[in-house]
Amino acid sequence: MSEPCQLIRYCNQPELARRAAARLLASLIELQADGRVAQLCLTGGRAALATYAELGELVPGSALDPSRLELWWGDERFVPTDGTDRNAGPTLALLARHFLVDPARTHPMPSADGQVDAAASAATYAKELGETRFDLCILGVGVDGEVAAIFPGHPSAEPSTQSVIGVTDAPKGPPERISLTIETINRSREVWLLASGQEKAEVVSRAVAGDSALPAGRVSGRRRTLWLVDEAAAAKLPYYECSA
Repeated sequence: MSEPCQLIRYCNQPELARRAAARLLASLIELQADGRVAQLCLTGGRAALATYAELGELVPGSALDPSRLELWWGDERFVPTDGTDRNAGPTLALLARHFLVDPARTHPMPSADGQVDAAASAATYAKELGETRFDLCILGVGVDGEVAAIFPGHPSAEPSTQSVIGVTDAPKGPPERISLTIETINRSREVWLLASGQEKAEVVSRAVAGDSALPAGRVSGRRRTLWLVDEAAAAKLPYYECSA
């Protein structure tokens, strides 16, 4: 059973990105301390990309060993490799500016180039993933409470015995996607959820309270669930100020 979630507020999105990147770097270094490979699952979205940009700046000269970093993705838009909607391309471009990303330890989800459909590509990724359990899974939170490509009130949110699914008729374009299931996400040692902006305030409040109608309210890490939000996204959460 996972521990109760922890929430940390930051003043604005730039501070969220800077502080989340520093926290991520420290966590990865700690994971590598015993010589093992850290298993990191990435996502797309505005807050995540800003965090990756900050992370790239911090890695050179740090104790992080990029060769012992295994990169996975939690979801992907099923479009051609050069499509601007892809999550993996922009992320890898940001990181590769600052350190060597090992191709043998990098696992982007399949693109639509020459693939049959999203479901077949999901099955291919599931085989690649195997029994991998993420040390850390990063998720963005959508305005409707979606995470990865799991949407509320959509077949993607139904319980599944699969680790990876093809998503069709997604409520937001593009309509075809690939996603880890909630069951797979919840096998992660830690799950970090990023949210910024006033438009996220309602779903953040509901999800933090454990609203199971929202995918964001159903995900949790086995050891820790961490919400990293800016003040705008936290606007509908209780605020406690402790006196000295």
